Amino acid sequence: MLQYSFMQNAIIAGIFISILCPAVGTFLVLKRYSMMGDTLSHSSLAGVAIGLVFGYNPILTSFIFTSLAGVTIEFLRNYYKKYAELILVIILTLSVGIAIVLISTGKANANVNSYLFGSILTVSKSELYTVFSLSIISVLTLSMLYNELLYITFDENGAKVCGIKVRLINYLFALLVGATISVSIRILGILVISSMIAMPVAASLQFHRGFKLTFIFSIVFGFADILVGLFLSYYINSAPGGTIALTSVFTLLIVLVYKKLFNR
Repeated sequence: MLQYSFMQNAIIAGIFISILCPAVGTFLVLKRYSMMGDTLSHSSLAGVAIGLVFGYNPILTSFIFTSLAGVTIEFLRNYYKKYAELILVIILTLSVGIAIVLISTGKANANVNSYLFGSILTVSKSELYTVFSLSIISVLTLSMLYNELLYITFDENGAKVCGIKVRLINYLFALLVGATISVSIRILGILVISSMIAMPVAASLQFHRGFKLTFIFSIVFGFADILVGLFLSYYINSAPGGTIALTSVFTLLIVLVYKKLFNR
């Protein structure tokens, strides 16, 4: 299995995804904003459609459109402070509408399903380089903003009092989420990206070990979910996105059962 180049590309991309998705997801979940990942994953469909219709790299156009959607969400937070979930509906409606209109024109000269459900067979070298570049930039950005993000996650008002540029950090974090989703769409598929953002974090939270260990456990669970899901999808000939999503659910169930037995 590992002798095939497409599997090698998928595993390399999967390693990047297993780090980025849970790392970003930890902050999203603790900010009670986990649905932002689902909204931006659907926004990436519009970006992919733009790339396919106009002949650009779908991953890059997805990153640009998803980043703009994330920045718009942060901008609209000032107008809907008490109705945060309404912002997500607005962006979701806009993105899905654009995607459906473009795809229905029939000008998308590639298989949209590979982006919707994920495909380990079609990850090319050029896309792998794009994934690698976005991943490195995202990891460096996250490491530089780690302390500020941590403070803002637990006490945004306190961060403002301490002089942290909260709005700027939130905008940069929105770009980071956009990059993470764009990196993941080729392997996971647009419909299940949110599972890798939230599920490893949900499993790691059950251990109640503080933020740093929760952060590390999330990445470990994400790494295990993606590798197991990729191997299973190869052997049972299924879409990797759905297989990885089911694997993450089973991992959470195993953690819950273990916790129940351990507490007894």
